[in-house]
Amino acid sequence: MNAIRLTGPVTPDRLTVTDVPVPDVRPGWVRIRIKAFGVNESEVTSTKGQSSPDFSFPRILGIEGVGIIDAVPDGNDLKPGQKVATMMGGMGRAFDGSYAEYTLVPEGQVIPFDTDLPWETVGALPEMFQTAYGSLTTGLHLQPGQSLLIRGGTSTVGLSAAALAKDLGATVLSTTRRAERAQVLRDHGVDHPIVDDGKIADRVRELHPGGVDAALELVGGPALPDTLRAVRPGGTGCFTGSLADQWIIPDFNAFAVIPIGVRLTVYGGGAKDLPPAAFDHQLRSIAEGRLKPAIAKVYHGLGQIPQAHTDLATGGTPGKHVVVLD
Repeated sequence: MNAIRLTGPVTPDRLTVTDVPVPDVRPGWVRIRIKAFGVNESEVTSTKGQSSPDFSFPRILGIEGVGIIDAVPDGNDLKPGQKVATMMGGMGRAFDGSYAEYTLVPEGQVIPFDTDLPWETVGALPEMFQTAYGSLTTGLHLQPGQSLLIRGGTSTVGLSAAALAKDLGATVLSTTRRAERAQVLRDHGVDHPIVDDGKIADRVRELHPGGVDAALELVGGPALPDTLRAVRPGGTGCFTGSLADQWIIPDFNAFAVIPIGVRLTVYGGGAKDLPPAAFDHQLRSIAEGRLKPAIAKVYHGLGQIPQAHTDLATGGTPGKHVVVLD
């Protein structure tokens, strides 16, 4: 099969297609014929040899993918021909991922679905919707009618969280550092775009004097104290991402960082946090026009992955970069 298999750190132009064996099915694992996948920042990091401790070379990258079940071991409830999504759980890091025509993944991280949406749409969803959904549910327990602040709103997870929260019935405030991207936020369900100059708590409280019910932190540790100051007593902040790649708050002092009465959680889950019923609801919401997936650009074929990595690194267009295997 064709795949992009790395034996060491490379620049984007060295992400070349090679021929590798199709993986054999084994107990507890299923083989998926990949139809589409999103390109992620963590994969760009992995090409530099700077990934998490579970990553090792040689490796086929790709932490998510959608496709069709190709083969399963005996006794498995999944059937060849089913449409499925998969993500995380060591995929593309501890074991080979989706930058290939076929991938082998643990059956526990497979989400069956049924939709007529094009592969380029579904391929954008698994990682960003799983992270957004898990943050809103496991991290924040967001309820209809509540208010949500998203710090780092034009990221793929930020745009997805806004769309999901609006579909739930929440009031959404979201930040961007560039005023010209306010309309992008509105297009994904944001009620109140806020230009982030590093200090946004006072602006948020002009809109919600008592503070918001929930806040999703995607910018990083240094922004967290200001984000939490925008949350009401009894409300919750969830630290999910760090666009600035700063996960640590230097000289952390809980009394200085966390306002009295405000709860702070974190989120970093996997496929099990996106139940098939929830994914099905999201797909139906997209098909019916209630939910807009954040897609920056679609690429066709493994040979376009170098361009996708380059485009992602430049950050010119908000949304997911999706590769479709025609």
